[in-house]
Amino acid sequence: MNDKLKYNRQGPKRFSADNFARFSSPWQPPSKRDSQVSFPLPSILVNPLVTTPKQPSGLPFLVLAVGSQGFLSFNMYKTIMPVFRLSEAFLFPSPEFAEDDGLLAVGGDLSPERLIMAYSMGIFPWYSEGDPILWWSPAPRLVLFPGEFHLSKRLQRTLRAGTFTVTADTAFAEVVAGCATASGRDQNGTWITVEMQEAYLELHRYGFAHSIECWKEGQLVGGLYGVCLDRIFFGESMFTHTSNASKVALAHLVQLARNKGIGLIDCQMTTAHLLSFGARELSREAFQEQLELHVDDCLPQKKWCLPETKE
Repeated sequence: MNDKLKYNRQGPKRFSADNFARFSSPWQPPSKRDSQVSFPLPSILVNPLVTTPKQPSGLPFLVLAVGSQGFLSFNMYKTIMPVFRLSEAFLFPSPEFAEDDGLLAVGGDLSPERLIMAYSMGIFPWYSEGDPILWWSPAPRLVLFPGEFHLSKRLQRTLRAGTFTVTADTAFAEVVAGCATASGRDQNGTWITVEMQEAYLELHRYGFAHSIECWKEGQLVGGLYGVCLDRIFFGESMFTHTSNASKVALAHLVQLARNKGIGLIDCQMTTAHLLSFGARELSREAFQEQLELHVDDCLPQKKWCLPETKE
């Protein structure tokens, strides 16, 4: 992150807060307008340690409040760097100001307006229970192009066997809850807090968040969910209670993406598991180009269903 104490910059896909219509029925698309953001950073006050769940090493950041407009973050292996503090206005700093691990900003809320703006800029929330909301934009960014999906022979056999019944958008809340309580997360703490679950359920009601469910003998045994803006699906989490259930859900997501013209699945963080399916890393610049290419008006979508046929 640049060490400037003030910046004035145009950001990609930036929506003006005063033109961003409140959610109502029918949906009214927001008006896009380049906006200017200024973050004055005056005197420093020390706040308690804030743990950052996205940092693989698990090292805490010491977050220092800088007046009412910004933060400085520090960990034992880094120099002090500014982390922008969000106000009530629906504005974000440019993702290029994110730290090396992707931390960009602190604060704000999980309202539909702010979440849609964040995702349209390649930013997403991830934080632990009891901590302030942390906003991230990591680089490199792991993505999966639907046309590059690697379907192993073993997974092909599983799909042909018809072991699972797969649906879309029929049990969104249950999928999110399943991800929140997946093996190990309920004991070690989850970033999918009750507040996060409610926020994404609201996005689902408005047509911006979707799920793929995997059933066996009438029981939900796996699935995934995420946010879809135009032609990008931003994957949030997946879970499985039975071998191969989440893999089957991912395979159906890819097929649905191909049929719907979705050009990119954002996987956020790099894992060996996702790399094995053909996902690859993009630089920040390349990922921002994909946002410019695939995110236009951020209009809601109808309820997803399977099988999806090409229009």
